[in-house]
Amino acid sequence: MAVYTEVGTEELSAFLDHYDLGELLSCKGIAEGVENSNFLIHTAAGHYILTLYEKRVDPADLPFFLALMEHLAGRGLICPLPVKTRAGTALGTLAGRPAAIVTFLDGMSVRQPAVTHCAEVGEALARLHLAGADFARQRANALSVAGWRPLAKRAGHRADTVAPGLAALIEEELAVVEASWPNGLPEGVIHADLFPDNVFFLGNRLSGLIDFYFACTDTLAYDIAVCLNAWCFEPDGSFNVTKGRALLQRYEAVRPLSEAERAALPLLCRGAALRFLLTRLVDWLNVPPGALVRPKNPIEYLKKLRFHRYASSARDYGLAA
Repeated sequence: MAVYTEVGTEELSAFLDHYDLGELLSCKGIAEGVENSNFLIHTAAGHYILTLYEKRVDPADLPFFLALMEHLAGRGLICPLPVKTRAGTALGTLAGRPAAIVTFLDGMSVRQPAVTHCAEVGEALARLHLAGADFARQRANALSVAGWRPLAKRAGHRADTVAPGLAALIEEELAVVEASWPNGLPEGVIHADLFPDNVFFLGNRLSGLIDFYFACTDTLAYDIAVCLNAWCFEPDGSFNVTKGRALLQRYEAVRPLSEAERAALPLLCRGAALRFLLTRLVDWLNVPPGALVRPKNPIEYLKKLRFHRYASSARDYGLAA
């Protein structure tokens, strides 16, 4: 989440006139994240999240995202539910941007996940994968392996201004994943961005999943790899195998992995680390002037990538033989 586009009170009030949400009481920008402009709005009916979709988001994908949230909520997953206008539409236009309002979820994200948090995320991810199994729409993952080389070209040799030798390392990693990326693994709806700031907790209990704007149809085990990267490393860059084991065991209690998925896990984790290294690198090098946004340091994912380069099996992530 971030704020790139400011919204005036009068135009927001006019936008809300299409909803049964009552009078606008307050609106506050949310600075976290890097993709869209997000606001916490308070109306006479309660609190909601308003999202303005920025240029990186293809407007043609928005019906997929909104329908997916509605589908998952209907299957019992705790996630934001799109709020519809009196005319029955969930998508409108505000400040020249496509815009939508979704329900507000109680809870807080955690800055330093504990083992219990990782376990909760593993179970929730498996339930998301099962809940999405009968979702009729599909959306290709534009940030899967085929999309990584174009990102690397955008960074180019400027990558070396972030870390010496980074451009060459990225080229080496691209060659490996492009040649070896697994095919034929189980596919379905994945979140693709289930980082700690996209998961809410009340105490140690998971209370909701948010930010489905990278969701797509892709390899389910790749989603696990994203989570292992996001949840199971310590601030010093070391992998916490106890957290990894907790996440994987709770996932498998709901949806067991195939042997092929287990075998592919190290490469999937390596690719996921490269993906986030590249997107963070491009964002780090190209922050729009004047944007209320906090780009995330790509060096974090360089450290994680170095761990995955030496992982040889799923056991390195805590998965029992």
